[in-house]
Amino acid sequence: MWDFFATVRNRHSIRKYQSDMPVEKEKLHAVLEMACAAPSAGDLQAYRIMVVSSADKRQALDEAADSQLFIAEAPVCLVFCAIPKESSEKFGERGEKLYALQDATIAAAYAQLAIVAAGLASTWVGYFDDEKVKTLLNLDDDTIPVAMLSLGYPAEIPEATPRAPLNKIVHYIE
Repeated sequence: MWDFFATVRNRHSIRKYQSDMPVEKEKLHAVLEMACAAPSAGDLQAYRIMVVSSADKRQALDEAADSQLFIAEAPVCLVFCAIPKESSEKFGERGEKLYALQDATIAAAYAQLAIVAAGLASTWVGYFDDEKVKTLLNLDDDTIPVAMLSLGYPAEIPEATPRAPLNKIVHYIE
């Protein structure tokens, strides 16, 4: 088992997956459990996770994401959706416009780290046609796709990309 810091340091966006290596149900279940363990506003979990494993639906998601081919190549794609209406019932306009979106993205971030800890790899996809994804997954009007994670066993591990120095990102206010 990797420690948290190693998990974060070993997370890379993977765009090539081993086509002959399906994701085991136990690992996928563990990843989904960790996504659902993420904090959410008022513990409402105003999000849903769509697990897409059929090749034809992954291909359609690929097309909805402007042909990011790794989506179709990966054996699984998770689609994280916000449910603003659920959050607005407790938190009003701020819940509708912000909290549900935050809840879905935090769950996706937890899933992405769990994927690495499980020995798998992923890529975060935020660029896609919302309406095409909603139609493909038969989502109702209250369900907003926010992010997709392609996941599977990596066929390659890219070099780590440089990160900005802390003093550019972090500002201490006293």
